[in-house]
Amino acid sequence: MLGRLFQKKSYQAYVDEMKGENRLRRVLGPISLASLGIGSTIGTGIFVLTGLAVHDKAGPALIVSYMLSGLACVFAALSYAEFASMVPVAGSTYTYAYATLGELFAWIIGWDLVLEYAMAGATVANGWSQYFKSFLSTFGVQLPAALTMAPFDYDPGVGHIISTGAVMDLPAILITVLITWLLVIGIRESAGANNIMVGIKVAVILLVIGVGAFFIKTANWHPFAPFGWTGISLFGKTLFGQTGVGGEPLGMMAGASIVFFSYIGFESVSTHAEEARNPQKDVPIGLIASLIVCTVLYIGVAVVLTGMIPASKMNLEAPVADAFKQIGMPWMQFIVSVAAMAGITSVLLVTILSQARILLAIARDGLLPTRFFGSVHPKYRTPWKATIATGIFVGIFAAFVPLRILAELVNIGTLLAFVIVCVSVLIMRRTHPEVKRPFRCPGMPYTPILGAIFCAVLMFSLPAENWLRLLVWLLIGLGIYFFYGRRHGKVWEQEPSAGSKT
Repeated sequence: MLGRLFQKKSYQAYVDEMKGENRLRRVLGPISLASLGIGSTIGTGIFVLTGLAVHDKAGPALIVSYMLSGLACVFAALSYAEFASMVPVAGSTYTYAYATLGELFAWIIGWDLVLEYAMAGATVANGWSQYFKSFLSTFGVQLPAALTMAPFDYDPGVGHIISTGAVMDLPAILITVLITWLLVIGIRESAGANNIMVGIKVAVILLVIGVGAFFIKTANWHPFAPFGWTGISLFGKTLFGQTGVGGEPLGMMAGASIVFFSYIGFESVSTHAEEARNPQKDVPIGLIASLIVCTVLYIGVAVVLTGMIPASKMNLEAPVADAFKQIGMPWMQFIVSVAAMAGITSVLLVTILSQARILLAIARDGLLPTRFFGSVHPKYRTPWKATIATGIFVGIFAAFVPLRILAELVNIGTLLAFVIVCVSVLIMRRTHPEVKRPFRCPGMPYTPILGAIFCAVLMFSLPAENWLRLLVWLLIGLGIYFFYGRRHGKVWEQEPSAGSKT
């Protein structure tokens, strides 16, 4: 029984799987993959969460928070790149865990990825809604408050959940429906639309940095770290740093754990390995290039934004656009709002795109219903049923759950995934040294070890309730696995005695 739980899927099984008729279409080159990574990374994290992190967590020290989060992602990205070049199929961390740690761990991380991408999509849709309101306000149009926010929110000032009086976030639902329809049509069309949106938002971010640099007041950087330089907790108990009204940790590290959301999109490149023309070469290039570009842009925006506006006056809903409004530049507010909507739309597109491919990979192994989640459209060659299911799930959470809760749920799930990837690449080097590695993670074993440590520290810097939500989600997932997945796992049928076989 235990042998079955930890049975691994062989490397050859992945190779054979790619010869089947149910494979996705290989149409993406290195530029499109890097663009997908940038498209999935630059969005709500920089256009929305920057304000929340500056105002509530780190102050101007957010600049260092971005650097620290970026460093943690560099270590993880190098580990991702090695795996993606070895196993060029859909599934990302789920696939890597199945090949190294076994079926039970693969299911756990796969279920965790479902949480990550679904909550990321909902967070992004929520952020799009905020900038849509900012965009309309430049024309004097105000949407009913009851239809533009979640019905409840967490107020750090009082330390508990409060009612907002709203019904739902309708714009978040509408943009999710539009993106879901586009993704069902096909990956080539989706990638083309993403490339256009990425070009728009990168150009505007460079404009923000260039124009905003002339309005920096160094006085706004004092005190640079009003909440301190730490902010590390252990399951809700603050070990180092200040504590907020609700018991949450404050400081530069706490800020890093929040803005870590800004980086999570880069690993989505690995979920599209099956659609890459030359995955062994193109996927590592896409991963690393997208992370480098995004890190540079994030630090530039953080420097400009914290220099333009005092932390206490930072807007929590549309901070970048509002910053230019505060200094009397409404035309920049308009441009930023348009770019933010385009940029956040591309993030939502890649997030739902990636989620559907995670579900496809899990369904191929029989751990989820194959007829539904593993169904590939005969014309468009996309996992259309999984895409529609993801869109419905994302739309519901975007409409009814507030931004603060969504962002923290995403972060803890992603950090856990990164820790597992870093550990898995170490295991794979030891258990399968003979497998061809077109890209090899440099600095072994220190790079993945540092990646796992950095990501674990950031996990502990999140509020305690995030651990509780993660635990509840994983318990639900284990229930699904033992009642369904364990009985339908296809690898058992293919390799029934593979308890020690990989």
